[in-house]
Amino acid sequence: MEKNYYEILEVSQNASDEIIEKAYKTLAKKYHPDMQNGKIKLEYEEKMKDINEAYSVLSDAYKRDQYNQEIQSKIVPKEEYLKVLKENILLKEEIKKLNFNISKENNIRQQQIETIGQMYKNIYSPNLKNKVYKKKKRTFKYYKKLFIIIITMILIFILLLQLPPIKTFFINIYNKNVLIKAIVDTFISTFKEGF
Repeated sequence: MEKNYYEILEVSQNASDEIIEKAYKTLAKKYHPDMQNGKIKLEYEEKMKDINEAYSVLSDAYKRDQYNQEIQSKIVPKEEYLKVLKENILLKEEIKKLNFNISKENNIRQQQIETIGQMYKNIYSPNLKNKVYKKKKRTFKYYKKLFIIIITMILIFILLLQLPPIKTFFINIYNKNVLIKAIVDTFISTFKEGF
């Protein structure tokens, strides 16, 4: 039931026939579309249709009785209403708890993300990066050690070449590989002629 005829006529459900008729006449004068113009006229035409419909039902004893029974059948008993209200309150509390838990989990995740971000900043901060990856200045002592290591390796290589199996191995590589032969020949000729 979409329309409440008692509300339309602005009377109570217990109103007498005389009160209903008086309310109808008062509203008919107030909302008569012929007394208006423009947009309001259209609104009042609709309002008058509702008023006439309400009056036609409530002024007829049989129709009013049927209408009252229809209203009564749609009224929810107080116990059922209270039960639904209580369930509604419980559901709202559950939703609040659920939202609180979700909010709490989100806060924990946010804190974890911030902690990881802070750890990352601490590990890769510019100062620490400079300390860890700072280039060492090459000193004379460094180059001296490097020169000694290279000379030592060359001497060891020359000594190893004096051993017959190793000497044979390198001679075979020299004879079989054209590129190596060209490189070694160029190197030897350069040393014989002088730089």
